[in-house]
Amino acid sequence: MRRRTFLKGTMIGAAAGAVPVSALTQGTAFAAGTVTVGTIPALQSAIDAAVPGDRIVLADGTYSVPSTGIRVTDKRGTAGAPITIVAAGRGGAVLDGTVGFVLSRSSDITISGFAFRQTTTFAIPADCPRIRLTRNDFKLADKDGLDWLTIRGDDAKIDRNRFHDRGTQGIFVVVDGPGATAMAQRTQILRNHFADHSYAGDNGGESIRIGVSQRALSTANAVVEYNLFERCDGDPEAISVKSSGNTIRYNTLRSGRGGIVLRHGNGSAVEGNHILGGANGIRLYGNDHRVVNNHVSGTTSRGIVIGSGSTRDHTPDETGEERRGNDACDRAVIAHNTLVGNTKTLWGESRTHEPRDVVVADNILVASTGTLVGLNATSGFVWRGNILWGAAADGTAPAGGFRRVDPLLRQDADGVYRLTAGSPAVDAAAYTGLTLTEDADGHPRTGTRDVGADEYSTLAPVRRPLTPADVGPNAS
Repeated sequence: MRRRTFLKGTMIGAAAGAVPVSALTQGTAFAAGTVTVGTIPALQSAIDAAVPGDRIVLADGTYSVPSTGIRVTDKRGTAGAPITIVAAGRGGAVLDGTVGFVLSRSSDITISGFAFRQTTTFAIPADCPRIRLTRNDFKLADKDGLDWLTIRGDDAKIDRNRFHDRGTQGIFVVVDGPGATAMAQRTQILRNHFADHSYAGDNGGESIRIGVSQRALSTANAVVEYNLFERCDGDPEAISVKSSGNTIRYNTLRSGRGGIVLRHGNGSAVEGNHILGGANGIRLYGNDHRVVNNHVSGTTSRGIVIGSGSTRDHTPDETGEERRGNDACDRAVIAHNTLVGNTKTLWGESRTHEPRDVVVADNILVASTGTLVGLNATSGFVWRGNILWGAAADGTAPAGGFRRVDPLLRQDADGVYRLTAGSPAVDAAAYTGLTLTEDADGHPRTGTRDVGADEYSTLAPVRRPLTPADVGPNAS
């Protein structure tokens, strides 16, 4: 790794925040491979000269980015030595203008700590794998139809950022892919804070969308975990999955219209999420999904929806219009979830193709009003070991598929309903066709599992619902 010294003297070794921006026009070297700059032209020059392992620091301040953007072209770090471009202080370098960073033919680049205020989409193109965006603040133009971040390159990592405050149609984060049907592979979206999307339209205001209808049959292998969604009202789908083979786990959704929706695609997992209040819980279409260990309470619409279809299964030879339709939910496993106090608890729909061969097992459903189970036509469902309780009617839950008994839940300070000593849910799981090693709290499940999302324990939870301190630019 080579050392570059642009400005010598008493500034060497000084903290970036202590150096006046005007003194950083040409840059200051603090250590081998680290360069601090104070203007956009100097930043561009440092990027153009960067080699693997270099760290380029932009001093705090507000910068007007030219219409050509800050170009990262033909720059390739390595897995062990990425090229890192970082603001001196988290959120301290504010980038205004039409565009911010413009990436092309680059890889292993980390961009960290910036406040993005641009008026066009931040794009990670398909020819830019292994791009990491971390500890940034995204508040792009509140412009109708503008998606703030679009990912088409493989192995992107989007972590510890904040996306917040918009009132128009448009999505915070879109995962797409190259061409018309492929998906970007192995995207990681973790420890981000999504907040305050107030768009009131019926569609197009998701916080995260993974894929789109024409990409539904492509496997993305995306992982969305440990993110917090607060007041995300831009769409009924806060996390909208329109591709296959994804994992949505350990997220917290609070007081928003949006829920977790497997809208298109097959073979995804929804595990260990907390949905506390708001409107929508979990809704699923497509085949072979796994929905386990989730806690859904206090929603004003539906806790879990097992979707029916305008088509039986999506196929590669469909027309575009056919691909946009709902694919009936087949062969899902919905087990060990706890649903309390939802206006509608476990619900269905009335399209042409009924859901088939779904396992509904070892869930706890509790409500004081309304109806607990409102499924319409189904075929080949397996019901085992569920517990229903409260003044709400049983609805269409089949005899033999549940017990009506008080599960002895308590609501803890974090809002989660957990089992108490002596609960009839303890060691009472009935479905054996599922391997599940942990509960929603991160406690081990051993022996005969407990019913619901919680395995009774006197130990403190390993995982709890997330708060703003757990996510965003300052998270650990």
